[in-house]
Amino acid sequence: MSASARKNCDAVIFDFGGVLAEEGFFNGFMALGERYGKDGKELGDIAVDIVRKDGFAVGRIDEKEFWTRFRERTGISDSDAFLRHEILSRFIIRDFMFAYVEQLSKAGYKVAILSDQTNWLDEMNESKGFYRFFDVVHNSYRTGTTKKELKAFTALLEELDLAPERALFVDDFAGHIRRAQSLGLKTILYTDRESFEKEFLALCPDLGKEQG
Repeated sequence: MSASARKNCDAVIFDFGGVLAEEGFFNGFMALGERYGKDGKELGDIAVDIVRKDGFAVGRIDEKEFWTRFRERTGISDSDAFLRHEILSRFIIRDFMFAYVEQLSKAGYKVAILSDQTNWLDEMNESKGFYRFFDVVHNSYRTGTTKKELKAFTALLEELDLAPERALFVDDFAGHIRRAQSLGLKTILYTDRESFEKEFLALCPDLGKEQG
């Protein structure tokens, strides 16, 4: 293989919500805000506080307790089933991203998910079956470690058996990107499809742009 054709990385690590799928979490709470005449951003911030500080993201509390605390702090009275549907239904898979995931696998790259998610990620996989496209899936609800900790990255790299500089990390949150960069990973901050594709194809030039 010529130097120009040599790969810049051996694995691509993707966030889920906001990268592989639409950001259902915040979109869902914005929708709940409209339904109840409340500030959707404030509802999302309350939910994040429960997810992060109360420990839903790392499995310290379960979903039932999450919704109980959410209702107590917001005055919203809908059922768990309705509220979770408002969130999960908005995690819409981005087909063009999964087309790239498949291309990466066929080209010999390792592909992984690194997500600060809850039991919802496993449930979405049960209905959509996307784990099969990935070599490794690290979900904070299962690992007990979020991307606010460097350990989340090093543990995944260890399982992939890769040095940091041989991995590309794609996320839509700048804080996670900075932590990955501090370890030496290549990174793309996802903001929109066009800019992502430009950066991604520059780093993985052996892949062709997916049409459609």
